[in-house]
Amino acid sequence: MTDSVKVDGRDVRFTHPDKVMYPSTGLTKQGVLDYYLAVASALIPLAKDRPVTRKRWMDGVGTAEKPGKVFFHKDIDNDAPDWIHTHTIEHDDHTNAYPLIDSPAVLAFYVQHNALEFHVPQWRFGPRGARRNPDRIVFDLDPGEGATAEQLVELAVLLRDRLRDDHIETVPVPSGSKGIHLYGALDGKRDSDTITEYGHALASALEEERPDLVVTNIRKAVRAGRILIDWSQNRAAKTTVTPYSLRGRLRPTVACPQTWEELQSGLSQKTSEQAIYLLKQRPCPLLALMGGE
Repeated sequence: MTDSVKVDGRDVRFTHPDKVMYPSTGLTKQGVLDYYLAVASALIPLAKDRPVTRKRWMDGVGTAEKPGKVFFHKDIDNDAPDWIHTHTIEHDDHTNAYPLIDSPAVLAFYVQHNALEFHVPQWRFGPRGARRNPDRIVFDLDPGEGATAEQLVELAVLLRDRLRDDHIETVPVPSGSKGIHLYGALDGKRDSDTITEYGHALASALEEERPDLVVTNIRKAVRAGRILIDWSQNRAAKTTVTPYSLRGRLRPTVACPQTWEELQSGLSQKTSEQAIYLLKQRPCPLLALMGGE
């Protein structure tokens, strides 16, 4: 048995392909790699040039009774090959060199490291490593206890229409968890602070208009039966799970971009198999919105 796989002409170390990462379905490490290679043509353009934070489950996601341990990893790995490109970000008391996902081989390297989730900001690095203005805005619609799928879709459509009034077109991405990420395409002329303030103002206006449906306070005690609009992921320091990333849930669900027609026909969180099927049936709607990236 070989301890490597060939991806894009590169030999990438790959061991323990039969390790079960999702016990509820039996999806193995090999299955995770197969999934990421199948969606790479859509995932990579949406994640390219963005610093990527990884969430790793060394022994899989586990079970409801015994969840697997998860680790966040920001800095480039010590054993990363030199073909994984990086850019640095200076934080208050340290500097991190973040890897970039710019090829299927990079995905394979991180699957080997038991990464299931990839998180990125709404901005990109420029060619020389400077941070550009955000090219997209995102709202995380997170249902409180007792809120329904119908309420989620209603709010997504309402938010879509308000953003369209401001000439921002959107695509819904059921998050693979409980909610919906709503992405809008930007022209890159405004900085992260400006976009964050805009998102906050829009969410607050909707909360005032529809207090029965919308809340902007993250405290769970006030969210029952309503939907939290989390606008804060537009801050430059914040990240969102990248479209087409698997989620570290009990089932291998995916943050899967959908058309509005698909969403309005019934909200569902797609599995890895369903995400691959959708990509085979039609182009990625978010990739189309972003101009093919």
